[in-house]
Amino acid sequence: MPATYGFLSTYPPTQCGLATFNAALATHLNTSALGNGVVRLLAGDDHGGLEIDRSAPRVVHTWATDQPGGWVAAANALNRFDVVIVQHEYGIYPGDAGAEVLPLLRAVKKPVIVVLHTVLSNPDPLQRSVLERIVAAADAVVTMTDTARQRLAAMYRVDAGKISVIPHGAASHTSAPRDHHDVPHLLTWGLLGPGKGIEWALRAMAHLGDLDPLPTYTVAGRTHPKVLEQHGDAYRDSLRELAAELRVADRVRWEDVYLDQAALSRLIRSADVVVLPYDSTEQVTSGVLIEAVGAGVPVVATEFPHAVELLADGPGLLVPHQDPQAMATAIRRVLADDSTSRLAGLTGGPTLRWPAVAARYQALASRLLADRAAATAPTASVPA
Repeated sequence: MPATYGFLSTYPPTQCGLATFNAALATHLNTSALGNGVVRLLAGDDHGGLEIDRSAPRVVHTWATDQPGGWVAAANALNRFDVVIVQHEYGIYPGDAGAEVLPLLRAVKKPVIVVLHTVLSNPDPLQRSVLERIVAAADAVVTMTDTARQRLAAMYRVDAGKISVIPHGAASHTSAPRDHHDVPHLLTWGLLGPGKGIEWALRAMAHLGDLDPLPTYTVAGRTHPKVLEQHGDAYRDSLRELAAELRVADRVRWEDVYLDQAALSRLIRSADVVVLPYDSTEQVTSGVLIEAVGAGVPVVATEFPHAVELLADGPGLLVPHQDPQAMATAIRRVLADDSTSRLAGLTGGPTLRWPAVAARYQALASRLLADRAAATAPTASVPA
């Protein structure tokens, strides 16, 4: 009989990459007639957004993270399922360094898979301690890149045998036709906030003023809710001012929306180059990067860890951080070199699609259930 899965994460209509990831994984693992379910993490200021896909598992419990002791009821809800899949990211669990997830993990009696979306190379002592205890409490841990696996095994006191690498899944964008156009189209999408490095892409646009025709650049995505709460739209406003100062404002399109799957597919398929100008040197997982490669669109990215690992086979080019001249040179090269586009298309294979990724989670869950059954099976008596 297929296993049932309980998921712990943020979840749509919350608008964040973690919620989107968990919804996609949960949907593709939603094969049991008995039904899977989600325990949704919800901050007090989260008022939602898009509606959840009807094919996705239902929310069976909400953990209001601004209220103390919410882990107790959350653990009870998760114990109704055969296997529990916990998404871990900094800032989503209450307690210092998210420590309130620890009593929940100890209270869950079913096999637990923890998916690590970030593995810091220089954690503070509390962050290190909490993550090491999370790994100790889990039955299995998933990182989405080998870079993250190596970092976790080398820099933290953990059982490396618990770690599996399963890539971030990508949706299939083939339902949207490839948009053929004469004007080169550059694209960055995702929740907006400081650290996205959009200012460097705008400066790169200023270095492309000799191209004919001149490229356009779309920046798609809402301001991150946490950034909006604390700083309003100051970052977006500063980018608009910079675009005007650089005299590229007429070639930059701002889409201040959270895109549904159909709209995102059309947008990605319209791009000639996806530009990821991120400032972070820590980012071991990027859903945007996976979606771009999965869609077969060439990528120009700064040298953050996931990009270094994924683009090594050629579906794009790497550039130093905060170097608009190098970024412009790489964009120019991709637009002029059809072989990069062809290689990007070949790299976006079925192994990155969500069905294949979900199958690997299913195989891992089956192994954990088998191990648990073997450990609890009565020992056969030996005849006298």
